[in-house]
Amino acid sequence: MRDLLPPVVAVAVAGPADWAGELLPAELACLSDGAVESRRRDFTAGRACARRALAGLGLPVLPVPAATDRSPVWPAGVVGTITHTDGYCAAAAARSAEIRSVGMDAERHKELSPGVRRLICLPEEEESFARLPAGVSWPAVVFSVKESVYKLWHPVVGTWLDFHDARVELDPDAGTFTVRIAPARVDAAPVTDAPSLVTGRFTVAGGLVRTAAVLIR
Repeated sequence: MRDLLPPVVAVAVAGPADWAGELLPAELACLSDGAVESRRRDFTAGRACARRALAGLGLPVLPVPAATDRSPVWPAGVVGTITHTDGYCAAAAARSAEIRSVGMDAERHKELSPGVRRLICLPEEEESFARLPAGVSWPAVVFSVKESVYKLWHPVVGTWLDFHDARVELDPDAGTFTVRIAPARVDAAPVTDAPSLVTGRFTVAGGLVRTAAVLIR
């Protein structure tokens, strides 16, 4: 993830100990008593990474609890994002005076079923896959890109996007993507400066798809 984000964004990737680490009281309160073990491990690793990312900004140890929709609640003056998938977790944080929003996502690199592809990909995106190099599950990349963009969009706009509200264009040679948000969603946004265009970076390696994007002040 470090290579996908600018230097002003602090990034932390989970190590073996992070999955069973300690939570701060405000974080622990966000887990229900009935939370399954996988949820506890993901949440714990995510908060360990989040606190390490905050330390990378020179901040003291601070909790990163969760809102009712499970999105992380960052300390005042900070924007950030957390991602986790099977065996991988990372967090990124930046000062809000420099970065308006940051989103990132990691997914296992695998083929998606036709039904999932219809849910995620627009017809234009499906048509573009035939022109892209073989050997990569491009629908999985598009899925991860859209997840990153949604994580970036929501803190700024306060609403969620549907998968078909974002159209992804990939540049495999540069490892970059451009996402155009549906004009109707931008026009209906409750803020006047909702982003209509998002650019970012992606990589496919080690069995993972990783994507990230920022909105710079």
